[in-house]
Amino acid sequence: MIGVYNYTVITTYVSLLSSILGIFFGCSGRTFPALLCLMASGALDSFDGKIASMKKNRTVQEKRFGIQIDSLCDLVCFGVLPCVIGYSLGMQSVWYMPVMGFFILGAISRLAYFNVDEEERQDYTDEKRKYYEGLPVTATALIFPALYLCRYLLHDQFVYAWTICMLLVAALFMIRFKIIKPGMRGVLLQVLFGVAILILLIIVRLLYGF
Repeated sequence: MIGVYNYTVITTYVSLLSSILGIFFGCSGRTFPALLCLMASGALDSFDGKIASMKKNRTVQEKRFGIQIDSLCDLVCFGVLPCVIGYSLGMQSVWYMPVMGFFILGAISRLAYFNVDEEERQDYTDEKRKYYEGLPVTATALIFPALYLCRYLLHDQFVYAWTICMLLVAALFMIRFKIIKPGMRGVLLQVLFGVAILILLIIVRLLYGF
C-alpha cells in the first residue's frame, strides 16, 4: 500500500478523523461538538511527534512522509475546521468568504514553509528543532475554544469577534517571529490549559446553553 501505516502516524490519522467529524458537526450547525473535535485534534497533535520519535530506526522516507502527512492533516484540522465552525456561527454571507480564504491561505503557507524548512534542516543536522517561525497552526485548537467562552457575553455579535480573531491569527501564521518549541513539560502545560478551557466550556454551556 502507498503511504505509511504504523504507530508513528496513527495519532495524526485519528486527529484528522476527529476534525472530519467536527466538519460534519459544523456543517450541521452543531457548533459546540465541532469545537470539541477541534480541541481533540489539538490534543492528539501535541503527542504525534513524540510518538513518532520513539521509533529509532525510521527511514528518511518515513521521516519525510511524516512531515508531509502531518502538515496535510493539520490544514484540515486547524485551517479548514475553524472556518467551518465560523460558518456555523453565522459567517454565511459572501462577505466572509475573503476572511476564510485569507485564513486558509495563511495556514497553508505556514505549513508549506515549515515543511521546506524542516526538510532542509534535517539534511544537515539531527538536532531537535528548538523554535518555530510564525504562529503554529495547531495553536487554533486553544485560541478559538478560549474565544468561544466569550460567546455568552456577545450573543449575536460574537460572529464578528470570531471573524476578527481569524484575521489576526492568519496574519500571525505568516509574520516572521520565533516561538520556542515546547518540550514535554510545555506540552503537558498546554494540555492542562486545554482541559481547563474544556471544563469552562462545559460549565458555560450548562449555564447559558451555548
